[in-house]
Amino acid sequence: MKKIIFLFLSLFTFLGAANFLMPEEAFIPSAVLDADKVSIEIKAGEDIHIYKDSIQVTTTSDLVWIQKIHLPAAALFDAKEVYEKSVLITVDLAKTQEFDDTKNITLTLSFQGCSGKGLCYEPIEKEFSFDVSGSALKIASKQIPAPVLANETDKIADSFKNDSILIVLLTFFGFGLLLSLTPCIFPMIPILSSIIVSQGEGMSAKRGFFLSLIYVLSMAFAYTIAGVLAGLFGSNLQAAMQNPYVVISFALVFVALAFSMFGFYEIGLPSSLQSRLSKVSDGASNKGGLLGVAVMGFLSALIVGPCVAPPLAGTLVYIGQTGDAVLGGVALFVMSLGMGAPLLLIGAGSGKFMPRPGGWMNRVSEVFGVIMLAIAIWMLQKIASTQTIMALWAALFTISSIYLGALEPLGTKRGWHALLKGIGIILLSIGISVFIGLLSGAENILEPFEKFTNKSAVAENQKTRLHFKTVYSVHELDTLLEASKGKKVMLDFAAKWCTSCKELEEITFKDPAVISALDEYVLIKADLSANDDKSKALSREYNIFGPPAILFFDTNTDLIESKRVVGYKAPQEFLAIINL
Repeated sequence: MKKIIFLFLSLFTFLGAANFLMPEEAFIPSAVLDADKVSIEIKAGEDIHIYKDSIQVTTTSDLVWIQKIHLPAAALFDAKEVYEKSVLITVDLAKTQEFDDTKNITLTLSFQGCSGKGLCYEPIEKEFSFDVSGSALKIASKQIPAPVLANETDKIADSFKNDSILIVLLTFFGFGLLLSLTPCIFPMIPILSSIIVSQGEGMSAKRGFFLSLIYVLSMAFAYTIAGVLAGLFGSNLQAAMQNPYVVISFALVFVALAFSMFGFYEIGLPSSLQSRLSKVSDGASNKGGLLGVAVMGFLSALIVGPCVAPPLAGTLVYIGQTGDAVLGGVALFVMSLGMGAPLLLIGAGSGKFMPRPGGWMNRVSEVFGVIMLAIAIWMLQKIASTQTIMALWAALFTISSIYLGALEPLGTKRGWHALLKGIGIILLSIGISVFIGLLSGAENILEPFEKFTNKSAVAENQKTRLHFKTVYSVHELDTLLEASKGKKVMLDFAAKWCTSCKELEEITFKDPAVISALDEYVLIKADLSANDDKSKALSREYNIFGPPAILFFDTNTDLIESKRVVGYKAPQEFLAIINL
């Protein structure tokens, strides 16, 4: 009896000292219906947090469906996403075609939270009843089997639903500016610069800006067409342009442009066509040049920049869901203008600060010719083997170094000659290193001597890399998922021609923390490089608009939709998603 009394008093003292709140004090939920949305707020007591993945909203109504549940960004606590103080949940509702004079519906909210003092509360359920007879519910186009938690792509797509079109367009212009800082835009800079240089005499800031504007508008027009068609017809036009024959053809175009820059020949319109154009314009060359700039801008968007990032993916999701191709197309156009803003500055600056034309410009043209060859190699690496690409880079570096005088005596020459010879020696060293790496069987141009490391270093290197099982079809993927039951799975949609995929491989997937976090996962790579019927079926199976995209499956091989990743993620961002 004394022991029982002692335990009771000890427990009472513990609860009093810890000052735990009762469940009804720790969590105060409330809900308000506004048109076709329900706003649910959960207020949490002091030092109380709510687990994001525990929040669920359901209804048993057959006449009113939950379309989507929107959750705000959460903070990390013990490697889990939590809300502190309060969380506002928005629930989208829609009525069925059979909706009649139904007055009341009931939503059930369930969640779980814990106290920072060491106590976890049991799961809590709260029911809310609403009179929807006079509400402005939209008619659902189709039933969604289960409420969907909005992930990153969904949140971007939902930004279209803002009442202010101006806000939508400004938002996507901002997305475009952010995309301009990615590798997608970098290859366009030498292309535009070479166009401006080729204009030669008479170049001004106004002329440079005008050429850049035509280039950017053509690029924006291409992205708009690609985005709207991809959303309406469910195809990835940019990926379609990665057909090996198409890539090789355009690589040859850049090689031809490079040889033209070297002075082997001139590329221009036929004289007969120039004569016809001169009758309807102030100058045949100007008209031909503007047409060339426009064509190059259009092709650059489709060929040089095949990146799929969350803003573009979100736009495509919106178009596909609503069919509003007009607003989606305008948003894509504005986003493309944001992407091209730095190109406008480069064009204006090049025109303004370029010195007077002279013999030195032949040398500049040759430099841009080398850049054109580099772009051709960069394009080919999407479809060619690593060994072929390394051989091409080795040849380009070596030949360029010889042209810069790396093997010629300097003599009494100084100034620019010495500088160019120094650059040539550096390029020659790089070319020889890459060539040696090619002969040794190296597979990374940035690590040409990797095969010369000792065996223990190689063994250690294997521990710091992720190893994927590659699939090329839905059947192969389903078979592998079935064999992986009981284990967590990460599925990576990638392609050889995808720039952001390479970023993931070289940065995120080589991060020690990421490798450690994925240690218990079965890693599968869905290779979309071929862009054939099998790879398209893989994309359609999981509503993927283009790589990179990463999906996570639980131990029952059920897709965890809230962990869907689109576009490149830095290691810390990726770790946060893994730990959701």
